[in-house]
Parts: sequence; C-alpha cells; structure tokens
Amino acid sequence: MTEEEARHWVRGTFGVSRETLLERFGALLVAESKHQNLIAASTIDTLWTRHLVDSAQLIPLAANAPRGAWIDIGAGAGLPGIVVAILVERPVILVEPRARRVAFLREVADALGLTKRVTVQQSRIEAYHPTNRAAVISARAVAELSTLLASALHCSDSGTLWVLPKGRNAQSEVEAAAANWQGAFHVERSITEPASGVVIAQGVRPR
Repeated sequence: MTEEEARHWVRGTFGVSRETLLERFGALLVAESKHQNLIAASTIDTLWTRHLVDSAQLIPLAANAPRGAWIDIGAGAGLPGIVVAILVERPVILVEPRARRVAFLREVADALGLTKRVTVQQSRIEAYHPTNRAAVISARAVAELSTLLASALHCSDSGTLWVLPKGRNAQSEVEAAAANWQGAFHVERSITEPASGVVIAQGVRPR
C-alpha cells in the first residue's frame, strides 16, 4: 500500500472530514517526535501506511464489538487510540504510564476537539480498573500475547473484543497462548503489510 492508497482508503472508508482530522493528528505526531521518541524518524515518509492506516484498519475489525468504551493499552503516541477516537463515535480510554506521553495525548485530544470522548489515564494497565468493562481492547507493540491478556483481563468480560496488531509473529503467539488461554482467536492479515497479522479474540478466559 502506497501513501496515496492509504489516504484514499481512509477517505473512502471514513470520509474527507475524518481524513483531514487524521492529517492534523499526523502533523502533531511528527512535530512532537522531534522532542520525544514517539515514532521512528525513518517512518515519517510512510506515516499514513506505517502508522495511521495501520491503526485505522483495526476499526472495521471491531465492527461487531458491543457498545461501550475502547481501551487502548500503552497508548504512547496515540496509535491506535487517537486514530480510533478520530474515526469512530465511541468513548476511548488511553492508558499510558509515561508522563510525557500522557501530556502529549491530552494536548492532542484538546487540539483535535476530542476531549468529550477521550480519557487519558496515567497508569499501567495492571493498576487501572475501569468503571465498566471494555467493549474493545487494543494494544500495539506492548507485550507478547499471553502476557498482554494476563495484564488486562480484569478490564474485560466475555463480550470484549480484543484487536491486537502482532506483526509477523501473530499466528505463533496465538498458538503459544493456547496453552494458557481459551476463547475465539483468529488472525486477520494486515492491509498495510500482508506479512503481518492482527489477532482478534473474544470470550477470552484462562484455561
């Protein structure tokens, strides 16, 4: 997928106004990356494919999730959490332990007019206890699958849909997790990088 194809996909899927807002977020992300390590400098020229659409592709995969909040673990640069908040009308909770990244996420939410739907929680996911269990849980480049499920299980219930980009190791992580976890697991191929996968899971519970 080229940068223009990525933008065309966003435009066709979510509309021009959302594309414009996503472009504004991209500019804020690039600017802040000069001051803290949010995204690698080598990926700026492929911002739309490597980061924005790579995050946005999770939304169609969560189309059948129940109503409720989307919790993004280790929200860091706002990928995918801020992207989700821009593109869908769902409450989004960004859980991030690092103070500088929390400050960035709050500034972005304010600048983009997202504060009514976005909550930025400075915490490790293990210490965060939401008022209501999440409808969707995402995490991008946070931890190996079994470790991630163990750390966030208390934020979920049987209906929670987990959408977890896992790169080239997606299938092997699902197979390894099967020793300790049960539920409905499958892997979707990434639209931005066909060799990478997104783990989709529901009804997750320990064996």
